[in-house]
Amino acid sequence: MPKCYHCGEEKSELFGCSKCGQSYCFLHKQPIDHECNIVIESLNYTSHTTPQLTPQYAAPSQTTSSFTEQSSLIETTTRGTTDGTYTWYRQEQAVPENAFDPDSGINFKGILLAHKSELLHFIIGCSLIFLIGIISFYNQIIDSGYIWALFMLAGLYMTAFLFHEFGHRQVAIRFGLQTKFRLLTFGMLLTTLSLVMGFISLISSSSTFPMLALPGAVVVLGLDKINRKTGLCKAAGPVVNLIYGSILLIISLLIPNTLYPLNFFIGYASYFNFMLGAFNMIPIGILDGQNIWKWNKRVYIGLTSSLVVMLILTLLLINSPVGLYI
Repeated sequence: MPKCYHCGEEKSELFGCSKCGQSYCFLHKQPIDHECNIVIESLNYTSHTTPQLTPQYAAPSQTTSSFTEQSSLIETTTRGTTDGTYTWYRQEQAVPENAFDPDSGINFKGILLAHKSELLHFIIGCSLIFLIGIISFYNQIIDSGYIWALFMLAGLYMTAFLFHEFGHRQVAIRFGLQTKFRLLTFGMLLTTLSLVMGFISLISSSSTFPMLALPGAVVVLGLDKINRKTGLCKAAGPVVNLIYGSILLIISLLIPNTLYPLNFFIGYASYFNFMLGAFNMIPIGILDGQNIWKWNKRVYIGLTSSLVVMLILTLLLINSPVGLYI
């Protein structure tokens, strides 16, 4: 049975592309969905140049990209596709051992400080997320007099992001894949710009600038295609937000009302966990939801429904007219 040139899935019906001359499944028949221009460049490259032994890994900050490699051990063309947090490749054996090592010779495009320690990447990424939280919650908290709550909310906001990424990372490790958290060049640029504009709007008392917080993401090497392994790796982040948010919500309801507003702020922290998880389930582009939907629609519907229900429930609780937390 013929295979889609983009995803490698066997399909009874394929659609030819007049631009690059390859055949694709229904999901990837449009030029934008199969990276047509990059495919053309790759085909021209392999026909006019000598084989490369070192693959070029694309950063997850890009919506789509691809590479072509040939080696003495692999005669067929190996293309890679990036989609959000994950990068996967047709042939897992194309990923060298210790790919993140500085001596591996791998050029990670779009990744800042690609071969520095993962701890350094985490520290920088989490620090930026914490500062984003401080600026985002400042106007809501400062007039209440609860200055301690500003730092608590910023910290919980940071952990929502951190635990989400750790979920992806640990499931990938469970499958024996090479994975690390990495700062993204474009993501760092957007996050830094958000911080600067947010700070300016804060000191000028103008309207709040939309905050974009995506300094980095977990990079996983060796995911061949959209299957159970890829689906579970992608679902891990939203699942962690669902569990973490539920724990925070339960804690907020168990805290006595005499400790208000501590219970309210913890309940609010559960809200932005559910919001982060639900947002990542949108089945488009770089978000987790697209590949979970392609892998298993029942898992997608179940996880998305759970996050949306908990998000709505939390909103009702923290905005309850009967003063549930007071």
